[in-house]
Amino acid sequence: MSPADDRDGPILAAGRCPNGHVSVPQHPVCPECGEKQTGTVDLSDRHGEVVTWTESRATPPGVREPNTIAIVEFDVDGTAVRAIGGTTGDVSTGDAVRPVYVEQLREPGAGIREPDSQDWDGFRFEPV
Repeated sequence: MSPADDRDGPILAAGRCPNGHVSVPQHPVCPECGEKQTGTVDLSDRHGEVVTWTESRATPPGVREPNTIAIVEFDVDGTAVRAIGGTTGDVSTGDAVRPVYVEQLREPGAGIREPDSQDWDGFRFEPV
């Protein structure tokens, strides 16, 4: 996730290198060719397709149970880009989803660590 540029909130950002490779998450260098990633692709307003999913019933403290996790594929200018993340509900392989921003991905006070270190925001995938 990256701060917003022209948007009103956070964006789900993918990194792009000069050779056109796109990856999620962003990296200092492209994992495919080793060039420095110099661009950002905002996936926040795009729809993706669930490639596969799983459901965890043994979650860490503060993480909802069950917790459905999906691998979602986005088409970025003809290139398939995959991201992994939680879902807002039940999904099936082939479902169309969109990223939605969530201020709290887990309950910060539920674990044994300092609550401030457990305050995580991010994106989940919601069926469209």
